[in-house]
Amino acid sequence: MTRQPAAALRTRLVDQAASDLKENRRRQQELTEKLRMLKQEEALLVDILELAERYESLAESSSPREQDQEDPASPGPASRKASASPSTGTPAQRATRTGRSARTAARGTERSARTAAEEKSRQPLLGDLLLSLLADGDGPRLAKELRDELLEKHPDRDPTPQVVRNTLESLVANGHVRRHKQQRSVKYALEESGRRALAAR
Repeated sequence: MTRQPAAALRTRLVDQAASDLKENRRRQQELTEKLRMLKQEEALLVDILELAERYESLAESSSPREQDQEDPASPGPASRKASASPSTGTPAQRATRTGRSARTAARGTERSARTAAEEKSRQPLLGDLLLSLLADGDGPRLAKELRDELLEKHPDRDPTPQVVRNTLESLVANGHVRRHKQQRSVKYALEESGRRALAAR
């Protein structure tokens, strides 16, 4: 009788030890992998710091050399270049130069945005194009037909069907276009005021 409980206890202990050993080895693998990743991260951070230090030392060593090559009595273009370097001058001068270059960059961005806006403004408005298509056609037309013709005649324009419908409804609200309902479909036709608006443009 005592042998059976002792054998059962031994079996349970052996199973538990085997399970614990398996879990221990799994955690060892996890920690080994984590350690490997941390070492890689450490190497990368060390490289970054070394590069930063090297860059700083190059910047510091290049500025005295430039000053040696110039005549201190007559500040020429080279001295102006040296003083414009972001790593030389007082903090106030550096801040002024940084602010100036930021303003120059902002002006350039603003100019390019303005140019893009001007180019876009040169394109005819979608409403005008739709009025023109209605004027060329005969009788009321579906929004889908108008969009298809628009894409064919103006491949650079690609308004969604919803945008075309919204624009047509806006023209209806302005009295330039009349809406015709035929069963489930809605068609649009040009009004006289729409012709006048088109001629004025």
